[in-house]
Amino acid sequence: MTQRGRGGARPANRHSSGRGREAAPEARTPAAPRIDLVAAKARVRTVIEPVVAAAGYDLEDVSLSRAGRRHVVRVLVDADGGINLDDVAVVSREISAALDAADESGAEVLAGEYQLEVSSPGVDRPLTQPRHWRRNVGRLVAVTAAGQGLTGRLTAADDDGIVLDGRSLAYSELGPGKVQIEFKRLDEAVFDEDDEDDDLDDDEDGEGEER
Repeated sequence: MTQRGRGGARPANRHSSGRGREAAPEARTPAAPRIDLVAAKARVRTVIEPVVAAAGYDLEDVSLSRAGRRHVVRVLVDADGGINLDDVAVVSREISAALDAADESGAEVLAGEYQLEVSSPGVDRPLTQPRHWRRNVGRLVAVTAAGQGLTGRLTAADDDGIVLDGRSLAYSELGPGKVQIEFKRLDEAVFDEDDEDDDLDDDEDGEGEER
């Protein structure tokens, strides 16, 4: 995740009065301007969606909230093959530049200062779109299909549906899916032979010392 604020923002423990004079340290920090968060979120999405698409990513979600004197813009992006921290940093800069440019042009996307947080979705993100299912092929997933709860290995996914443990299911039958966290059993773990030899040597050395 990366965080980026509007250029020229002051440190969090300082703020300015309307005339540009620094307020007294004990003065109360003003709250973020009151705006229609739903409408502002729609404006943000309109500005950044083409930027994210041009960078080769999918815009998964946008949320907007107030935090003190700032608004916090949280953006989730993803792509086939995943997205790393360098990718997040690049697209974060492009999103920030697009938002600033929109405000400078008079579009008034957001009022006042904002903090931008860009990240990729975690495994707890519901699987609702074909691309979500496709990116999780091979994983264990849980889903409700035709009113029945199912858990199984996702072996295939395309634009029409999925294959779960050999059973074909259309998206129209599915509710939101969820990736299941798997822990490998001890009897399925693969140990390196060299490590085993080292362990044996250690045991033999230890026995020799005790004698």
